[in-house]
Amino acid sequence: MYSLIIHMATSTERRANVDRLLDDLPDARVIDAIDGRTPEIQATIATRNGDMFAPAYPFSPLLGGEIGCFLSHRASWQAIVDNNWPAALIAEDDLEIAPDALAPLLALLGRHTDPDVFIRIPPKDREPLTMVDDQEGDLKLFTPALIGLQTTFQLVGLETAKRLLAATEVLDRPVDTLLQMHWITGQKIQTILPNGCTEKTFPGSGSTVQSKTTGVFHKISREVARARYRGALKRHPQT
Repeated sequence: MYSLIIHMATSTERRANVDRLLDDLPDARVIDAIDGRTPEIQATIATRNGDMFAPAYPFSPLLGGEIGCFLSHRASWQAIVDNNWPAALIAEDDLEIAPDALAPLLALLGRHTDPDVFIRIPPKDREPLTMVDDQEGDLKLFTPALIGLQTTFQLVGLETAKRLLAATEVLDRPVDTLLQMHWITGQKIQTILPNGCTEKTFPGSGSTVQSKTTGVFHKISREVARARYRGALKRHPQT
């Protein structure tokens, strides 16, 4: 099994964590994160305002940080294809794995490195457990009805990478939101929970995904739109 760690070299405060991930994850290497906030990057990509698929994404246009995150994951999928790896782990550089969870997590993942796999290892436990597909200690692999958000850590197979690259030549919503749409991508997504993973915080380091919120009314409007969008997603369960 191979591992890719998405990291922007200018984020020097994260380098020690990247080095730890390089030690912890199997056959690991760094893949350069893409800064989607730069005009030269934005000029090279095709985007739409959330209207490519139903349900339409209500929070458009994409921000630079969201573009960069999406392109960084596309670069990781492309690396899997270019290297002809059966599957690879993809980690963002703020991932932390509890030491006592690392061995069972890798053991569980190691049993599922087939080319059609996509397994999320999310830092937040927000997906209700369904039928357990496999288990290592307390760690359970299952197929959630509604796929969760975040792309902090995942296992992606070769055929999956090809499928996702073909489905994302035009960007119209954030990468984690697109991945929820299994009926569009044709990709089944499994989850491991609990998993011992968290997001490490870095003092003085803000998110590259800028806030779109500007006031109380705007916040309320966004919450209403988010609830409607989530309700539309629930009409397309995986299980």
